[in-house]
Amino acid sequence: MTETATRDLEAARRGDGDAFARLVAPHRRELHAHCYRLLGSVHDAEDALQDALVGAWRGLAGFEGRSSLRSWLYRIATNAALRLSERRPQRLAPVDRAPSRTTVRDLGEPVTEAVFVEPYPDAELADWTGRADPEARYELRESVELAFVAALQTLPATQRAVLVLRDVLAMPAAEVAEALDTSVPAVNSALQRARAGVDGRTGESTQQATLAALGDDGRRELVDALVGAWEQRDVDRIVDLLAEDVRLTMAPLPAWFDGREAVTRFFTERMFEQPWRIVATSANCQPALGCYMRDDAGRFPLSGVVVVSVRPAAGGGAEVTALDSFLDPALHPLFELAPDVTPPG
Repeated sequence: MTETATRDLEAARRGDGDAFARLVAPHRRELHAHCYRLLGSVHDAEDALQDALVGAWRGLAGFEGRSSLRSWLYRIATNAALRLSERRPQRLAPVDRAPSRTTVRDLGEPVTEAVFVEPYPDAELADWTGRADPEARYELRESVELAFVAALQTLPATQRAVLVLRDVLAMPAAEVAEALDTSVPAVNSALQRARAGVDGRTGESTQQATLAALGDDGRRELVDALVGAWEQRDVDRIVDLLAEDVRLTMAPLPAWFDGREAVTRFFTERMFEQPWRIVATSANCQPALGCYMRDDAGRFPLSGVVVVSVRPAAGGGAEVTALDSFLDPALHPLFELAPDVTPPG
């Protein structure tokens, strides 16, 4: 701990709220992302983080310095997130809540309960590179990829916490056991089961590995091709970019479509009933699209954010494996996108 941080710690222990704010400020972003991994929701992560900071403020006198302040804060944040998860419905991806559909007309009614995994804004992660620790199994950017976070939500809460603490943050098993009030053998057992559950759902290549292989130019070319084809309502060009097993979801609508044939049918028969304007952005350290659909008044309000997942294509480059759409207006302000765009002249 630096000399300045030590002074802030001493002042915070005497009740100085400003000193406490300075003390925790360097850790806020990473703690927020940590809570997001555990909860699958930006909004729930914010609630858990606030609860954790209140707990840290109240318990600061008990911080003895046996571990780093960062580790102590992670322990408090982990337990705050686990407590919150007990009180709220489990968040899952649409593919984990219901079977895929074949009809494109009946998409079901929007699910009003907070039950779907949410995307994460990249503005919070702009300076993330590499790993949190050389021993970590996942790079920081890999640890917030949408498929990884969605896979975490299918695990029991304790397994979820163990995997994140051990494989993302590389905390020692003994420290994790203390944080979760359990034993080292129990931690090791939970980690084995959690790894098996996540590895079976996330594929061989991470988004970061595929995007790195594409390079900046290849990524830009793929996104530009998707944006251009979407705006021009060119279904054939869109389909050329899709993997055979591509998936299309539309949370909070329960309907989702599995496979190129079903997704093609949706694009052909339903997607282009109105014109679109598309803005390239990013989320979960992946390419994303801000999608603006024309309304009855001729305006183009923001209608959804689509997180794009890719993998290496057999012939080189990459193919799109998932278009995960998020239509909840409450999420859209998180992504620093304009609320509407100017109609074409």
